Amino acid sequence: MMHLFDNHNHSQFSFDGKRSSVEECACAAQSAGLSGIAFTDHCDFFVPAMKASYENLVPEVFDVPEQQEEIDRVQALIDRDGGTLKLLKGIEIGMHENHHDDIRRTLAENSFDQVIASVHYLDGIDPFYGGYYEDKDWKQAYGHYLETIHTEMTWLRDFDIMGHFDYVVRYAPYPEACLRYRDFSDILDEMFRFIIHEGKALEINTKSYQEYKGRPVTLDTDVLIRYKELGGEIVSLGSDSHDPSRVGHGFARFAHLLKSLGFRWSAHYEKRKLVQLPL
Repeated sequence: MMHLFDNHNHSQFSFDGKRSSVEECACAAQSAGLSGIAFTDHCDFFVPAMKASYENLVPEVFDVPEQQEEIDRVQALIDRDGGTLKLLKGIEIGMHENHHDDIRRTLAENSFDQVIASVHYLDGIDPFYGGYYEDKDWKQAYGHYLETIHTEMTWLRDFDIMGHFDYVVRYAPYPEACLRYRDFSDILDEMFRFIIHEGKALEINTKSYQEYKGRPVTLDTDVLIRYKELGGEIVSLGSDSHDPSRVGHGFARFAHLLKSLGFRWSAHYEKRKLVQLPL
């Protein structure tokens, strides 16, 4: 059994999790030999107008007590049957400058095992739909995204995992399908120094490193090497699954990569406290 937790998963409680459920994802995690799985459903208070016309969901939030009751129900079934899989209660907070009060209130009013802080929308656009990249070259588009993450996470501070730092590369129209350390060394160093000082985790989001429209996206290992050089040790693996078949996807590959670069631990959080298990 791999001593790994999949720390980034979306269930039926996410607006885009209709193909998923807590129980199905838990079964998939057991089949994959994982030690645990976190349900980090979407909470984005800002939704771009152009996306709202597609999704008819403003804002993209979920019923936290209902989600947590379902996690407890499924955990009880696993325990009853002698299983060892641990289910964690999480949230993926979509950081946005116009909704700081909403974000603070949500985190203050609810208890979670772990909180992922992410940026999905910037300049009033979701990069998934493509408009974000208009009138930008690849360096402008990627750099602005990193700057936005840095600005928002240094404001928030109340999170555990910095989510998909290279989300912007997934859907980009450029041939440059890798966010390389050498191109963004200054801002990446600032981001890494902050999360290292604050004791946060850097997420390796395995969903990012697959093929999108015939364009394979890759992870620059120099990013991880530099993170470690600066003192970074806390790394979280997340599949960003929206379908049970994706739970734990690519974990063996990336766990091997981390070990080859000298990382010793895979991180997760329980009741907002860091837990590290050997890779």
